[in-house]
Parts: sequence; structure tokens; C-alpha cells
Amino acid sequence: MTFVFSDLVKFFLFSQLLASFATLPDPRCAGRTRHRLRDMLVIAICAVVAGAETWVDIAHYGPLKQAWRATFRELPSGIPSHDTFRRVFSRLDPQALEQCFRQGMATTAPPLPREVVAIDGKTVRRSVDRGRAQGPLHVVSAFATGHGLSLGQVGVIGKGPELAAIPGLINGLPLANTIVTVDALGCQRAIARQLLARQADYIFALKGNQGRSYRAVNTSCQESCVDRWAAYPADYDAFDRRHGRWVRRRAWVLPLSDALAALRAWPGLRAVIAVETIRQVQHQPGTHVEWRYYLTSCPDAPAVLIQAIRRHWAIENSLHWVLDVVFREDEARSRDRVATRNFAVLRKLAFNRLQQGKHQPGSLRARRRNAGWNDNYMTQLLTRARQNGRATAP
Repeated sequence: MTFVFSDLVKFFLFSQLLASFATLPDPRCAGRTRHRLRDMLVIAICAVVAGAETWVDIAHYGPLKQAWRATFRELPSGIPSHDTFRRVFSRLDPQALEQCFRQGMATTAPPLPREVVAIDGKTVRRSVDRGRAQGPLHVVSAFATGHGLSLGQVGVIGKGPELAAIPGLINGLPLANTIVTVDALGCQRAIARQLLARQADYIFALKGNQGRSYRAVNTSCQESCVDRWAAYPADYDAFDRRHGRWVRRRAWVLPLSDALAALRAWPGLRAVIAVETIRQVQHQPGTHVEWRYYLTSCPDAPAVLIQAIRRHWAIENSLHWVLDVVFREDEARSRDRVATRNFAVLRKLAFNRLQQGKHQPGSLRARRRNAGWNDNYMTQLLTRARQNGRATAP
């Protein structure tokens, strides 16, 4: 397939995704800049897609791709140095950049009907600076588990403020008719009300931090599901034998009853989900039994709810693990808090482009390498979503 570079300009430089960055304020003095902010964003995104992991890598990428870049973009002042990239991204407002990212995904991501959107946090471990008594950066992300796309992020210092970051993240996401899964930290009535107002349903993990509610659910589920003459048979019962583990999972979707009066204040609550996991690991003695509980506003069938609970872990396996192993995020030793947070956005932008490049066989690591080696493939990554349309995006 032949791609016209003028079409590349129209899509990539002026697409809805990068058009959302048009409102990003430039922190530099007007009239005293040599490099346009949009040019620097384009170079940085392409470089990270192609394998760049530091500001030095990004600055080195530009001259190596000068012939390809010159076909669609003029840079009268040349390629910025790595110090220029670092200084500019250290001064960019990270909240504004994250908001632009969320707005861009809201307008360019494929439709998400009944998609499971997982929200969870990840620590950038080497961003800690003990000399400044500065804790590591913690990034709260939203991940569309079915499409495999990062929808947005909010950066905070440490895990403590993660709860305060979730409402701001939710406000910028396209969540209509989706199922949002959140771990026990986000199991809060205010977040439930916010999701319902956004026309989304929720599944919250319920643990001991919700003391009264947890005790009521635990007692009721043991009586209804486990004790002799239990009133409710399992809605889901399946065996899984993979990776040297034998696992039996049983799940119950229980309607609200008088025994669960402590939950009546929860907005939109329809049912309680109880999951029993019986696990035996090869070459390890004993059998381990674990019970987990969830609150949900979903009217869906039990099979859909159980699948949504299991898909929550995709944010760990398909996003956080990829950022660490493929993009080497945990090895990034940037100490500047703003630059580290902004680089995390660049990684997710690159991750999304590579996810939408699944037409190329091979792993995501191989696609990233091919993008650096093959200019035609890089062009396909940047144009394929527009040519195929929203409905065919993975």
C-alpha cells in the first residue's frame, strides 16, 4: 500500500489527537524560541515509538531520520538538542499535557460500548530522589482492556494521593456504557456517584478498608454460599489448569437483602459478587483458598461480571508490565518530577500507536524496533487509524 506524505501531514500533525495539544500552553517566552512546541512533540512521539528512552535518544533520533522527516515537516532551526528537550518538557504543565492526552483519546479512540475500563496506579520506581527527600512518582492510569489502549493518566507523588487523583482522571474519559473496575482503594461512594453521572457502571473490590460493609458482606456470603443448605448455588464454576497451577473458581452474584442493610447507602448498587479461588501450585505443598468480594451497579449477566473482574488485571499485564519491560519505564533515572511525568505521557502515546499497529506480525517490542528501522512502517503506524476508520481499530 502506498502512503502519500501530504496525507500523513493532515492526519498526524493536524489529526484530532495532536490537535488536542494545540491548546497546550508553551512555557517559554514568546518571540524568543527557536523551535516550535508542536515540532518538538512530533519528534518526541516518533522517537519514543521508535525506541527512544531518554532525552538524548530523542535528540539523536531527529538527525538520523532527517530525510524521512523532511518529506512532511520543515525545521528551519534544525533539531533541538537533548538539553532543549529536557528543559522544555521540564517546564510544560504536566496537568495540561495529561488533560490534552485524555481529550485526544476521547475524540480519537474507537467506541467503547460495554468496554471494561480498568483504573489502577503504578510507581515509577527510580524517580525517587533521597537527596531532596522526594518520593517516587505514582501514575494513576485508565486502560481500555478490550481495545488495549491507554485512555489517560494522572501523576501524583506517592500512593497516598492516588484516591484524590481518580475523580480527575474519570472526568476526562469517554465512559458512557462502560464497566469501570477499581481496586479497594477507590471503593468510595463519591466515585460511584461520579461514575453513574458519567453513564458508566462500576465494579469495586471490597476489602477491610470498608470495615462495616466488608464484615456484613463476608458474613452474608458465608451463610448464603458456603454453609450447609446454602440458599444460592454458584453462578460460575470453572477449572483452570495452566502454568503449573490447578485453579477452581466459583462465583456468586447475590442480590441485596436485609442482611446487607449496611450497603443501602451505596449509589446505584445492584448486587454483591463473591469469588472463591481454590489454588494448588505444582511442587508446592497445600491448597490455598481465597475469598474476594465486589460491589457492582451492573445489570449484566453473571458471566459478564466475572469476565469483567478477570479483565481488570489486563492493566497490570498489558499496560504496566509492557511499560516496564518494553519501554523500560522503571529503569528511567530522571529525577525531575515534571519531566518524568511528561515522559510517562509520551510512552503511553507511543504505546497506543504501537497497539494500533497490530497489522504488523510480531511482538510489541518487534513493532517498536521495526518502526525505528522502517520508515514505511512508521508511516503506517501514524496513518492506519485514519485510513481504516474508528470502527476497525483494535
